Amino acid sequence: MSAVIVESDASSVTIQITIPFEGSMLASEESIQTQLNAAGVLASGKALEQFDTDGSPLAVGRVVYTSKGRQPKSYQSPYGKVSIDRHVYQSSEGGATFCPLEVDGRIIVTSTPRFAKQISHKYAEMSGPRVVNDLGENHGRQVPRSFVQTLAETVGSIALAQEETWHYQTPKPSEPIATVSIGSDGTCMLMCEDHYREAMVGTISLVDAQGERQHTTYIGANPEYGRERFFKRMTGEIEHSRKLFPDAHYQGLADGAPENWAFLEPLTDTQVLDFYHACQYLKGVAKSRYPRSHRQREAWLAEQCQALKHDTGAADKILAEMQSIDDSKLGKSNREALQAAITYFRNHRHQMNYAEAIAQHLPIGSGVTEAGCKIIVKARLGGAGMKWKDAGAAIVLSLRTLSYTAGRWPQFWAKINQYGFSLAS
Repeated sequence: MSAVIVESDASSVTIQITIPFEGSMLASEESIQTQLNAAGVLASGKALEQFDTDGSPLAVGRVVYTSKGRQPKSYQSPYGKVSIDRHVYQSSEGGATFCPLEVDGRIIVTSTPRFAKQISHKYAEMSGPRVVNDLGENHGRQVPRSFVQTLAETVGSIALAQEETWHYQTPKPSEPIATVSIGSDGTCMLMCEDHYREAMVGTISLVDAQGERQHTTYIGANPEYGRERFFKRMTGEIEHSRKLFPDAHYQGLADGAPENWAFLEPLTDTQVLDFYHACQYLKGVAKSRYPRSHRQREAWLAEQCQALKHDTGAADKILAEMQSIDDSKLGKSNREALQAAITYFRNHRHQMNYAEAIAQHLPIGSGVTEAGCKIIVKARLGGAGMKWKDAGAAIVLSLRTLSYTAGRWPQFWAKINQYGFSLAS
């Protein structure tokens, strides 16, 4: 063997490794990886043994479990398959067996916690087949796709099950937080029933007095009718933010979807409609205003957007101008664009106080939420040919929001390490 245990006790293990050099540096590096993995398997086996019992009876509540003796079992680690003998327990009444090593060693399915952490993090970023390929190419680990799928789904299920129980600390910002800007938006994903449904993404951004974003918490939810679970999670995160930043200004920032504002308005001090959505409506009006002159359209659009952004009361003035346009000679598409803009401004002009928001260093664009839709949902769930069931989508979104919210991924695993959540059979 190229890796052998020289010495081992309850606190450490010493391993001797022999690494043969190959004909090229690349081949030598791959040889190094192989031998280091072999050493990792030996070390992992000794580490796992520390969590086994001596075979004495165990009392769990009023039930006494006795050992059935040491039985062989193989576990998957970052370095390879680790095969050991460990005590398995059962009560005198029979029934399910119980393995203390798997509970105390935080075994998930048949994986060590570090390997489960690696695979679930990779699965949050790429499909199961790509995870298998990545493990083989970059880690020298060969595992079946079914193992990757089951393990990642189990970790995601843990995250989902603990959403309302485990609370995560928000990283301490480098600057005092003046504003908590809250947004929500939806984006469509293809389901297995061959139709699109809307997944939801929420963002809670911590903004300093100069308008600089210090931290963003991402919340994602698979498509659901009514969105109750998503809004419940958002409310919980907002309440957590209020405890941390009770003196901050709470701002709602979103596009014009009515369901967004029905949720945001009761929870925020002020509401701002995404500036760039408003400008998109003005783009349609510009064509109605100057249907034959591209230059005049662009000049008018630039002037109106500039005024909307910097002039107090500009939304009312722009609305009045739009309403004064004679649409009787417009084509159908231009007339519809004009009426859509008039309706949009009429419904949301009270949320278009951009000059005031800028003066207070408040955000006026919901780009962070729209980017969240792309990052959290589209980048992983919108791949070519991908179709999803509700459960699978929920698991991936849970993993991605943990991964993309700064500080949450390590906290999630620290909680598994502290409290345990063994699903090993």
